[in-house]
Order: sequence, then structure tokens, then C-alpha cells
Amino acid sequence: MIRNLRYQIKLFSSPRKEFYSYIKSITGHSPLKFKLYDIAFIHKSASYVDKMGNIVNNERLEYLGDAILGTIVAEYLYNRFPFKDEGFLTQLRSRVVNRSFLTRLTFKMGLNKFVVSNAGSVSESSHLYGDLLEAFIGALYLDCGYAVTKQFVIKKIFNQHIDLQEMETVDNNFKSQLIEWGQKIKQEVEFITVNNPDSGSEKMPFVSEAWIDGKVFGTGGGYSKKEAQQNAAQQALERINVSELQESGS
Repeated sequence: MIRNLRYQIKLFSSPRKEFYSYIKSITGHSPLKFKLYDIAFIHKSASYVDKMGNIVNNERLEYLGDAILGTIVAEYLYNRFPFKDEGFLTQLRSRVVNRSFLTRLTFKMGLNKFVVSNAGSVSESSHLYGDLLEAFIGALYLDCGYAVTKQFVIKKIFNQHIDLQEMETVDNNFKSQLIEWGQKIKQEVEFITVNNPDSGSEKMPFVSEAWIDGKVFGTGGGYSKKEAQQNAAQQALERINVSELQESGS
């Protein structure tokens, strides 16, 4: 009773009461460790130094949330598909925790409205929002524990926003698709991936080019070499599809 009264006083006297009320509405649980959620929404571009000299942003919570989300998704899929092999489960999990998909979820759930950021470019913003969801999950885990976090992921993400049957049929491995296409028409496909010479604190550190038969068909950046290659392959596939449509219409 006293604890609940203290919470209500703290909540409604806070200038961020709309933010904390939103957290309660979306998770079904009253936030107790308010500071965790504040930090979860601070992108590294808006970092600040606290009284102890520590840099404050959501990167550590993102790291934790990534691991917690991966565990919950893996456990859910393991139980949901008891007769599927490891390869199937791994591919489906990667589609659920895909950065682009997490970004879309962030907007659907309204988390994006509360982000604190000084990032400017579209590509940065894409990762910003996907990272935000993971940081939020990390904060929820530290505040309420694994059981509540698991309940949130299943009820608010799986039950409301994920169609597993549709995900089973979607192939987002663009690199694999491009390589298979090249093998089919007997053209060599290769990827050249290097450190991004223009990368700064807010830029993607890797850039990759997708070469087909000695010509560049796609270029992509990424926070990992694998991501950069996937983005380059996706651009190449889009270019190939456009060319095929043009040829069929001529």
C-alpha cells in the first residue's frame, strides 16, 4: 500500500509522467527503476557525462536486451516448432530479431516518440530505433525480471505483430539469393567489403560492393561486414529485377 502510494506520488510529480505512464500501459507493469527507462531511450549521439564521469547512453542496455530478446525468441520457437531442426529455428529467429523488423516494431508500438537523439541520417535512424527496442527490453528485464520480460515479448511482439507462417516463407538472405541467381545463369558473383573510409562516430563502419561478372551492381553499408554485404546484395537484386522488367516490356 505504502509502496504503491510512493510510486503514484513519484509518477505524477515527474515531468516525464507521460513517458512512465506509457511504459506501464505497454508492459502492464508499473516501472520502479525509472532511471533505467530514461537511459534506454538515450541514443549514443545524445550521450552525456554523469556526476561520476561515466558516459550515459543506451548501448549497455541494448547489449543486454539483445541477449535477452534472443533467448526469449529462441525458447519460444523451440517450443512452438518441436519437430523442426536447428537450421530452421536459427533462420526464423534471425528474421524475428532482424534490425529492420525491430525498427518497424518500434514505430508500431510507439516507442519512437520518446527517443532522445542527435542522429541525422536515415541509415543511422534505422539502427537507432531497432537498438532502442533492445535497450527497452534490457531495462524491462533489470526492472521486472525475466518472467515479465518474456510475457511482454510474447504478448506484445509475437501475438500482436508477428505472423510466423508468413515469416517461414520469406527469405531475407539477399546474399544467398544473389549467389544462387549467379550460379543459375553462370555469372560470377563476389563481394568486396572494406572499412568505410568516411565512417565517423555515427557512420556505418563497413561498406560492401556486390560484383556480377566484373561489374558493380550494388553497394551497401553496415555495422558489420555481414550486414553490409546483405544490403549490397539487396540493391543488386533490385537492379536485376528492374532490368528484367525493362527487357520483358521492350
